[in-house]
Amino acid sequence: MGAPQENVSRTNCSFYQPSVLLMTGIPGMGTIQHRLVSIPFCLFYLIAFLGNGTILFIIRRTPSLHEPMHYFLSMLAAVDLGMAACTLPTTLGLFWFDIREIGFDACLTQMYLIHVFSVLESSVLLAMAFDRFVAIARPLRYKAILTKATIVKIGLAMLLRSAVSLLPLPFLLKRLSYCKNNSLSHSFCFHPDVMKLANPDDITINVLYGLVVIVTTAGIDSVFIVLSYLLIIRTVVSLGATGKCWKTLNTCVSHICAVLIFFIPMIGLSMIHRFGQTLPPIVSTVVAYVYLIVPPALNPIIYSIKSKPIRKALYRMLLWKMETI
Repeated sequence: MGAPQENVSRTNCSFYQPSVLLMTGIPGMGTIQHRLVSIPFCLFYLIAFLGNGTILFIIRRTPSLHEPMHYFLSMLAAVDLGMAACTLPTTLGLFWFDIREIGFDACLTQMYLIHVFSVLESSVLLAMAFDRFVAIARPLRYKAILTKATIVKIGLAMLLRSAVSLLPLPFLLKRLSYCKNNSLSHSFCFHPDVMKLANPDDITINVLYGLVVIVTTAGIDSVFIVLSYLLIIRTVVSLGATGKCWKTLNTCVSHICAVLIFFIPMIGLSMIHRFGQTLPPIVSTVVAYVYLIVPPALNPIIYSIKSKPIRKALYRMLLWKMETI
């Protein structure tokens, strides 16, 4: 998500909107090198689709997993599938076939979807933190508080917040005047990356609105996630027995890992975008790929390893498959 590499001044651009934008893979690499680099990318995408698809299938087919925690896990898996699907066509198209061009409107559509799924992931992680707090602090009322109807309402509220808060972004970009340089910094479209191709005198509203969106979505979500875990720790400490404390906290390990692998790259990318203009382009490129591709691949692995119910259901499914062969 680094700034586009350009040597021309853009302060005196007349109104112009490019029909296509040019995507960039990994700086300094040619077509052959991109094809070699595509191997780990393919592996990550394969794990993301198989892993999250398996999680959804297992939860749907296993009645014992029809409880609040696993409903939220289903939402996370669905969001991760959407996130991976948004970047896969352009990333692998560039790495495999050197397809760099993307239509301007198609770019804005991809950008909108990437940001929507990003905000959705943040929202789901917050909902999962609330789920863990209720399960630990109010275990006897857990299922009474988080009923199916309540979970559906939470899911719809998260979807509505993401879709509505990000809807102005494509229209704010459409009104801008762009310069002749139409090279993006990545193999996908990201709001700050597209915005930096425009006349810098026109982007004040875009910058302010982007800041408002990130503060009111991921910013607020991260604060409430931290608050939830402070309350969880206070509740666990009040239990007294060390063994019981560890057993209780162990139910949160998967979620903590999912939070870290999502928010750390996101914060790093935001900082690089705003204050890291002097950094080599490869830095922002790597962080952007980690942010968008790694969480969808690692989340199903983390939950498969740490969640005993998921692990048991997976074993049963594999044994059933082996018996039918």
